[in-house]
Amino acid sequence: MRLNEEASWLRLREHLHGVLCTLHPERGPDPQPVVYAVSEDGHLGIPIDRVKPKASSRLQRERNPESDPRAALLVENWDPDDWSRLWWVRAGLEHVGAPGRPLLEELSDQLQAGFPQYIDKPFHRILVCRIVRLSGWAASDE
Repeated sequence: MRLNEEASWLRLREHLHGVLCTLHPERGPDPQPVVYAVSEDGHLGIPIDRVKPKASSRLQRERNPESDPRAALLVENWDPDDWSRLWWVRAGLEHVGAPGRPLLEELSDQLQAGFPQYIDKPFHRILVCRIVRLSGWAASDE
C-alpha cells in the first residue's frame, strides 16, 4: 500500500542509511550506499568524510551533479521472514550547489548526533540536495 507523505517523511527521518543514485554523464545511474541527515526544511545532507578510506576526497557522487543535478535516495526495510514488514521510501532530489552555512551546520550537527564516528565532525564537505518528491510503499499499516 502506498505510504502517505507524513509516513514517508517519518521513515526517511528515522533512518540513517540508504542508497543514493546520481546520474553519471556516460554510465547513467550511479548508485552508492550512503549515510545521511534530513534538515527541518527538507534538505538532505550526505557527508564526504575523512573517516572511511577513499582514493580521493572528491567523489563521483559529487562530480555527477555537475552535469545533471537530479538524484534519488532509496531507504528500505527488508525482512526475509516477515514480508508484512517490508517497506521503502524514495526521495527525489535536486543538488544544491552552494548551501548556506546555517543549513550545513544543521546537517553537520545531525550527522554528529547520529554517528559516533562523526563526533569530531570529520567532514571534507557535505553534499546537499533538496528533497523535491517523496513516495513510499509498505506491505502493511504497522
